[in-house]
Amino acid sequence: MQDMRTPLGKVRGLGSAKEGTGHFWTQRMSAVALVPLVIYFIGLIICLNGSDYAEVRAAIAHPFNAIVMALFVLTGVYHMRLGMQVIIEDYIHGEGLKIVCVMLNTFFAIVVGGASVFAILKLSFGG
Repeated sequence: MQDMRTPLGKVRGLGSAKEGTGHFWTQRMSAVALVPLVIYFIGLIICLNGSDYAEVRAAIAHPFNAIVMALFVLTGVYHMRLGMQVIIEDYIHGEGLKIVCVMLNTFFAIVVGGASVFAILKLSFGG
């Protein structure tokens, strides 16, 4: 079997990290999961159009709506993190900066997801 690495890659020992396929499928699966969640979210927004705060809060307080909204937010944030990681890895060439950006991307996703779920729970349980 022929080695497809460049001479510099052979010297540095660089090659496939064996994670590309898993990352690819995870990103695609999160995209597929987002399709029904986005449709439901858009439908809910259309149904609540023109409603006052009390009606919206009552709709979000329903357990099914709260769970679907939390799944929508968490799946969306996870998909966003995966997509941004690919962009960072492709377009940032300095290794140190790349690692910092991937870490910040992960922290940003955790903060946005956590704050969003907190808001949904706060509205659901009335606080």
